[in-house]
Formats: sequence, C-alpha cells, structure tokens
Amino acid sequence: MYVSCSTLCFSKLSLEDALRTIREMHFPKADLAIHDPGSHITPAEVASDVGRIAQRLKAANLALAAFHVVISTPDPNEARKQLRAVCRLARVSTVPLLTVPAAPLGSDLDAEIRRLQDWVHVAAGEGVMLTIETHSETVTADPAGAMELCRRVQGLGITLDPSHYLIGAHGPVNFDQLFPHVRHARLRDTGTKPEQFQVRVGQGELEYGRIIAHLDRYGYDRALTVDVRDVPDNPFPVGPEVRKLKYLLESLV
Repeated sequence: MYVSCSTLCFSKLSLEDALRTIREMHFPKADLAIHDPGSHITPAEVASDVGRIAQRLKAANLALAAFHVVISTPDPNEARKQLRAVCRLARVSTVPLLTVPAAPLGSDLDAEIRRLQDWVHVAAGEGVMLTIETHSETVTADPAGAMELCRRVQGLGITLDPSHYLIGAHGPVNFDQLFPHVRHARLRDTGTKPEQFQVRVGQGELEYGRIIAHLDRYGYDRALTVDVRDVPDNPFPVGPEVRKLKYLLESLV
C-alpha cells in the first residue's frame, strides 16, 4: 500500500498547480478527478481530445493512481462515448483503474446492473478496471447493495469511501463484507453526524488502522488516497490537514 492524494484537495487551484502542489508535498501519485461539472478536467474535454489531455498530464511529471470520474450527461450514448475516452486516457497514462458513482438511491437495480456490465466491458477493452464508489446517496449506501452489484457485474470492483458509512441516518454501518472487493480507497476524518462528513484529522471516528488491517488481510496493495475536500466555507484550511493525514497513513502502512 502507498498514500496518494486527490486533486479534489486542491480544486480551487488550476490543474497544473494542484498536481504541482501534490508533487511538492511528496506524494508519489495523485488521484485525478475528472468531473462534470469540474474545476480541472471534464469527461467532455477528454472526449474532445484525449491526446492533448494526456500531454497535459505527462507534463505535470506526477504518476496517477486512479481517475475519479463523474459523467453527468443524460444521453447514455454520449456517456458511453465519454467513458471510453476517459478509459483510453487511463490506458495511455498507465492509470490502472477508474471510479464512477453508482445510480442514485431508489433507482432500478436491474437497469443499473446492465449499465455497469456495459461500462465494465468498455473499461476492460482499454485494459482498465472499473470500480463504483461507496456513497450515502446511491445504491451503495447499504453495503448489501454494493455487494449485490459486485456479485452480478463480473469484474466490477469497489472504491471504499468509509466516511459515507459513518454518517448514515441510523448511525455507523458495518461494511466489513466489502473488503474482498475493494480495489481503491479514499480517506478523510469523519464524525458520526451528517454535518461531520469532514473534520480535522484526529477529531473524527474513522479507524484508519482497522481499515488498513482489513485491506492487508485481503492482499490489498494499491493506493490509500487522501481526500480532504477543498469545499466552500470549509471551517479549516485544507493543506495542513492533507499533510497530517498523509503522515498518519504513511505511519500505518
């Protein structure tokens, strides 16, 4: 295992400055957000010119651990086109996996399974692994839902974001069953109340050591991404918290 850093930690900077900051903080790799809407790169921009985006990333001189992808177009054909382009960018940038959100809560599960089966096929065609993120507002809000998707979609992995299982309406949720399927992880400190999704390192309830021990048990050898979001009205400066979490995680792996 090694510690990487999400570009969402520095979303108020330009892409180049965000990657430079991550490199100067001595992270070996970055977790690149390709979001629509997004402050750095959108899936539509990738689809319009994969080669140009690849050159921008290469010029940053920082390896990439994963892509965090949000495609918002309602047109399924356009979404598939953008996904294919992002997967091609991942291949040429030697990025092993990308993460996408699952369908919102209340969605037709069979339809979501068909979509993910197709998207896994698209990603595999470029030699890239597809994962879904655990999130309190999607069908993965219940670990059983995430497990069902992995069971029915061959080749699908999980990006574990445990914060979403700490702030549930009924309190923390046990997600141990997911560890065999985890292919990526994003971490920040979190309390148990909805307004405590992101708190200063050491003030939350996330059990980093326990999570790392479970991942190690299943042979996990990928990234632990520091994902302290630079959001509006954040009650604390992000940079020092990113650095503290980096040192903490490095001491545990």
